[in-house]
Amino acid sequence: MPLLDQITEQIKQAMKDKDVTMLDTLRSLKTALKNKQVELMRDLDEGEALQVIQREAKTRRESIEQFKDGGREDLVAKEEAQLKIIDSFLPAEMSDAEIEDKAKAVIAELGASTKKEAGKVMSKLMAELKGRADGKRINAIVGKLLN
Repeated sequence: MPLLDQITEQIKQAMKDKDVTMLDTLRSLKTALKNKQVELMRDLDEGEALQVIQREAKTRRESIEQFKDGGREDLVAKEEAQLKIIDSFLPAEMSDAEIEDKAKAVIAELGASTKKEAGKVMSKLMAELKGRADGKRINAIVGKLLN
């Protein structure tokens, strides 16, 4: 079942359950997905839908940090609840060990040995791990391996 259909079904269930946080979060996700569909003028494939959801999750994480800095614990709790719901639609993130294994394989394949070649390694690795690991984590691991 396409992701948009799953979200629509869960919206119906959240309405029945009168779960306001779930309902608001799912509506927000559905709106973001619909906006991307309108922008591209076609239906989204699963990869594009996951990118939209990842962007929404990233927005929530940034909001949580800002609210913590501002001392707004009430808003932190709300954003964390929304993030938990959004994360349920994302595939499980890879562990650092798994990323490191993939990075070592790509480094060996490309014959990279210096930090100057990190760009080549990153571009290939990001294509392979798209949606399964955060770019900052991947970059940190590649930087550690190419020293």
